[in-house]
Amino acid sequence: MKKFRPQPGFVVQAYRYALDPNASQEAALRSHCGAARAAYNWAVGWVTASWWQRTAEETYGVLEEELTEWRPWSLPSLRKAFNEAKHTDPRFAAWWEDNSKEAYNTGLANAAAAFDNYAKSKQGKRRGKRMGTPRFKSKRKARPACRFTTGTIRVDADGRHVTLPRLGAIRTHEPTVKFLARVQAGTARILSATVRYERGRWFVAFQAEVKHDLERVARPDVAVGIDLGVKTLAVMADSTGEIRTVPHPAHYDRARGQLRRASRIVSRRQGPDRRTGQKPSKRWEKADAARNKVHHRVANLREDALHKLTTSVAAEYGTVVVEDLNVAGMLRNRRLARRIADAGFGEIRRQLEYKTRQHHATRIVVADRWYPSSKTCSGCGAVKAKLPLHVRTYECDACHLVIDRDDNAALNLAALVSAACTTGTGVAGDQDTAQAVSKPRGASQKTRTTRPRRKAKAERAGGATLPHPRQTETRDRTQAEALTLW
Repeated sequence: MKKFRPQPGFVVQAYRYALDPNASQEAALRSHCGAARAAYNWAVGWVTASWWQRTAEETYGVLEEELTEWRPWSLPSLRKAFNEAKHTDPRFAAWWEDNSKEAYNTGLANAAAAFDNYAKSKQGKRRGKRMGTPRFKSKRKARPACRFTTGTIRVDADGRHVTLPRLGAIRTHEPTVKFLARVQAGTARILSATVRYERGRWFVAFQAEVKHDLERVARPDVAVGIDLGVKTLAVMADSTGEIRTVPHPAHYDRARGQLRRASRIVSRRQGPDRRTGQKPSKRWEKADAARNKVHHRVANLREDALHKLTTSVAAEYGTVVVEDLNVAGMLRNRRLARRIADAGFGEIRRQLEYKTRQHHATRIVVADRWYPSSKTCSGCGAVKAKLPLHVRTYECDACHLVIDRDDNAALNLAALVSAACTTGTGVAGDQDTAQAVSKPRGASQKTRTTRPRRKAKAERAGGATLPHPRQTETRDRTQAEALTLW
């Protein structure tokens, strides 16, 4: 799908509200979300069927020009094929008319995006972890969701209902008067609406094109460096020398006792068993709902705390300096993974980026991942060779400065503003994302070209170290070649 580009002076923003549907409306919501999942699974099966057919024909020695043609996975192609199959396919013929066409379009669009991501990842054109082929969505595990882009999508004038195609007017749990006032004033235009079931409730999120005027921050000439941690959530040091510490809320740790008791009750009930087809008992469902309620409360508390923190930072300082943390790598530490996940390092940076870009006249500077903020002395600039994690106090060998480790890192991040100004990077208004500031003090960025085990094995064998197979794999392939490799 083509990415929407807002008009100058407008930004694309989401307004999300909790819904209070009645029994019939909830059944209709689940039917639409199930239709989206069924259309997705149909598209995945329809495309991959040609792949399996070609693989089978190749084993029989069929010539290349006589093999079954590749089935396209573009959204128009999937729509055309689905419209032809829905009348005769027994999986859809009896009930496809009960739902809006947007439900099926949601599943087909998600399938087309999944195949595009797979092909780009196979050809080396997509950053991040290597993606596999799209798989079928399970009814038991998939999160119910459906997106509406056409039809009657509006916020009702009473401020307590929303209207969606084929679903009608649904009452909202909270008033929608703020969003309604923007729509009526012409400063907001609804583009789409997405219904989703999560944390035990139904939500609707309106994607709207909203006119925004940047708000002036309270201290535009002050820069702040934010050092995230597990002992304290954040240490913020500004350019004036003021240091503020945000304690770690530890919402999950506080709820572990309740979760332990709730999980013990669930384990003593008769739960579902897919191997024998056993259905869960009513007492198990009641106990499981009580346990999920604790999880949902922890997630809501964490989300509320992070929003309050990022909103206050974006509204106060003119420049915000954050670190480019490898959160996925940090979560591999089994001793700190729970605290890191509970803190939400990646979510803090994501919220700061869009809040400084859309709401406030604030710029965000992202420090390079290799910048030694903790090892560098904030007084003289000397860099330590090593600084273990258990050492919580920084002692400089050159100027004999003694300071807390996190306070020292936050001061160093705040000092990066001058380097960002000289290079002209890191401004939140630039294009899409802020660029990382290069290392100013010579941090080592060397990485191993070979794995230690492979190198040692080659030395014992008396031969040269062979490159890893991934290093020799050609990534510039066409779509057909990528499919052949599958």
